[in-house]
Amino acid sequence: MSGDEPVDEGGARVEVEDLVEDEVVEDPGDDAAEGAAGDATEDAAQEAAFESLLEFLKESRGFDFTGYKRSSIWRRVTRRMQQIGVGSFSDYLDVLQVDQDEFTHLFNTVLINVTGFLRDPEAWRELQEEIVPQLLAPKARGESVRVWSAGCASGEEAYSLAMVFAEALGVEEFRQRVKVYATDVDEDALTTARQATYGDRELQALPDEWRDRYFERSAGRYTFRGDLRRSVIFGRNDLVQDAPIGRLDLLVCRNTLMYLNAETQAQVLRRFHFALNPAGVMFLGKAEMLLSHGRLFLPIDLKRRFFRKSEQVTQAGRRAVTTGRDGQAESRRDAALEDETLLFSPLATIVVTADDVVAKANQRAEAQLGVSPREIGRRFPDLEICHRITGLRSSFEDVRRHRTSMWQHEAEFSRSTSETLVFDIQIVPLEAHSEDGVSIALFFTDVTRYRRMTVELQSAHRQVETAYEELQSTVEELETTNEELQSTNDELQSMTTRCASARASSTAPMISWNPCWAACGQQWSSWTRS
Repeated sequence: MSGDEPVDEGGARVEVEDLVEDEVVEDPGDDAAEGAAGDATEDAAQEAAFESLLEFLKESRGFDFTGYKRSSIWRRVTRRMQQIGVGSFSDYLDVLQVDQDEFTHLFNTVLINVTGFLRDPEAWRELQEEIVPQLLAPKARGESVRVWSAGCASGEEAYSLAMVFAEALGVEEFRQRVKVYATDVDEDALTTARQATYGDRELQALPDEWRDRYFERSAGRYTFRGDLRRSVIFGRNDLVQDAPIGRLDLLVCRNTLMYLNAETQAQVLRRFHFALNPAGVMFLGKAEMLLSHGRLFLPIDLKRRFFRKSEQVTQAGRRAVTTGRDGQAESRRDAALEDETLLFSPLATIVVTADDVVAKANQRAEAQLGVSPREIGRRFPDLEICHRITGLRSSFEDVRRHRTSMWQHEAEFSRSTSETLVFDIQIVPLEAHSEDGVSIALFFTDVTRYRRMTVELQSAHRQVETAYEELQSTVEELETTNEELQSTNDELQSMTTRCASARASSTAPMISWNPCWAACGQQWSSWTRS
């Protein structure tokens, strides 16, 4: 990238054309009216073909681009089509269906990963000198610290966070206390990040002492220290579809939200708000202001894009601070978005009020757990799942009593006599600091396939052990037979020697019968009988 090209200031996505306006208004001219009908028909066909392409990507590869700004995705897909000489979205869909490698080229075009160590140095300096000390100050000695780099690209941002916390805590305490979770939707970028190896150019922004302290040089490249690397955990996470990582002290998502449309931004920001601890901090990129989301996050330093979690999170609180017709309309839109987000969540989710009444349940809860809309308004302890999932009701009561989240792993639910599902259940208190009681959300993650794979793996392991034992037994039997043959051979050699000695010492001119030959005859008879 040349020095004249605009770049993002620390995010995981950037494209030159995305820095201009998404829409360009052109003067149609006097002749435009003649072809207006034809152009409209062609545009509608292109829109339909583009929608089919996005749906295909979602169903076949799990990439849901419907929440991204339409103009940006349209432009990037078109760029890839031009590179390979394809003229229409429908033709490009045909290419994707027959050429699996084309997916990789498309995603590399759409998901442009631009990042760097300590990108935007002034913001990182404030993070190191002010934000991180404030996060660590109220924590007890030995208490864990959880950090999430969302949209980590090739890993430079995640390792920068690791070094900042290692400087603040010391290497030994960092290893014991800190976990840096780094996620992205691009598997190729995650593969690069996991290798933790970079060249001189990538490390130019680092102070020399940091490079020497945290990297090991080998074959002209630098690899992040292995003992600290274990505290940085990489994984795939789609901010639009997947559940967030929870109980966070610091969430870093730089210049990724700018590529999402307004509704998707609101959905992702609500998840971010849920993921942060009460004193948690969010660190965004320069292009993201959050001017319309002040009820979820309050600025710590707006210039550097540091925000803290707002305590005004309840629906009642949001309605209280929005007055007038515009405020009421926005509140209704927010409520509708929340309901839609819950409805289409990939996790089976149930929300229970402080009075133990089921308030909401999404489509996945109905499909997997049988909690249909008819169950809304019933008491949660009376639901069938509370009786069929061992320990669920007691875990639910523990969360209500202690007002802290809890996991119940590998809980079995017999949906029918022939089908049993296995779930990891997270039970989370909502409005935990309220004096009027606590509502609770239950998230059911289906791990049936992983349990089945684990059982199959254990079975295969046992089969290997059995085969090994049988092989070992066969080897031992062969060794025993070999010993017996060796013993018999030794005995024959001894008898032959005695017979030869007896013959040599005999004075008779002819071989006479003696006990030695009799013994040989008896032995030969015993072998033939056996």
